[in-house]
Amino acid sequence: MRKKIVAFIGLGVMGYPMAGHLAAAGYQTRVYNRTTEKAEKWCRQHGGEFALTPREAAQDADFVFMCVGNDDDLRSVVFGDDAALAGCKQGSILIDHTTASANVAREIAEQSHVPFLDAPVSGGQAGAENGVLTVMIGGDPAAFEAARPVIMSYARAAELLGDVGAGQLTKMVNQICIAGLVQGLSEGLDFAQRAGLDGHKVVEVISKGAAGSWQMENRGQTMLDDEFDFGFAVDWMRKDLAICLEEAESNGAELPITRIVSDFYGEVQQMGGGRWDTSSLIRRLRRK
Repeated sequence: MRKKIVAFIGLGVMGYPMAGHLAAAGYQTRVYNRTTEKAEKWCRQHGGEFALTPREAAQDADFVFMCVGNDDDLRSVVFGDDAALAGCKQGSILIDHTTASANVAREIAEQSHVPFLDAPVSGGQAGAENGVLTVMIGGDPAAFEAARPVIMSYARAAELLGDVGAGQLTKMVNQICIAGLVQGLSEGLDFAQRAGLDGHKVVEVISKGAAGSWQMENRGQTMLDDEFDFGFAVDWMRKDLAICLEEAESNGAELPITRIVSDFYGEVQQMGGGRWDTSSLIRRLRRK
């Protein structure tokens, strides 16, 4: 039986380990990155081969994955003579893991001659490295069923939420919920320290009760220790929240807390924390 060929376009902090899991799972993997040196490094580490253009990466691939920065980055690797769509063969499936707008997902689907899945992920850099991402997917059910076993090379959950765009909309819900949680956690931990409590003991106790959350379990202690080097940067969260706020303008949803937290992240950026982890919201409270 022929080994499935996969292409992975974009080797950032998420894409690099995700592509590595595909290679480890036995897929014939071809990668592309704007910085060729990183693609070469990936090949030295994982085998496979690298391409010089997205089109070259996509040629003959059964599954073409993408994980880039934003809507414009996505368009640049999808559309054009040297882009992924130009290389996709009939029968391949195009899958995007970028956190982008639902509109650009629909735009790609409308212009694609192959099935397209918008499939943003949650779990951060650690989730990508450990192969335990959660993948939120929009698109054709048959394409989803074909792609799901491949996606599970680096995921612990992959769910079809609806038509193209539903994956991105679900990721927006995810980011809206996280923003409020991190701000609440920041305020609680800052309050605990100012009240003279042992913050680490506080987290140990309340994480077992109704206040517990993934953010508290995984970031509470490090927030107390002023450590913010965990992969998912403030710059990226600010971009994601801007997408949420723009979508809310069109669908009528009210996002007052999300808007406030987005502004707070803007303050963190002004403090020089654009590359700090999103849990660094507590830093702005410590200025006073």
